[in-house]
Amino acid sequence: MIEIAEGESKEIPMTRVQVLLDEDEKQKFERHARREGLSLSAWLREAGTTRLKNQSTARKIVNPADLRAFFAACDAEESGREPDWEEHLATLEHSKMHGATGE
Repeated sequence: MIEIAEGESKEIPMTRVQVLLDEDEKQKFERHARREGLSLSAWLREAGTTRLKNQSTARKIVNPADLRAFFAACDAEESGREPDWEEHLATLEHSKMHGATGE
C-alpha cells in the first residue's frame, strides 16, 4: 500500500529495493522525510520521481538555434555585467594573495 495524500492510500503492487546509505545520510533523509510528513521510503520515491521529471522536461540543445536561445535565456536571467578577462584575472590574483577575506 502506498500513501498518495495525507490520510489516503492506494493498493499498488510494490517491489522492494535495498538502498545502501551511510548512517549520516540515512538520518538526514529521515529528518527531511519527517518534516514533510512522509516515511523514508515515500520521501526517497518522491525524490527519485522529481529528479526523473526534471530531467525529462529539460530542453535539449540539438542545433545552433537552440544554443542561441539557451544563451539568450541565460542573459535575460542575469543582471549587471560580466567582468572582462583582465579584471577576472586580477580578482583571482588578489584572492590568491589575500585569501577569501580580502585582507
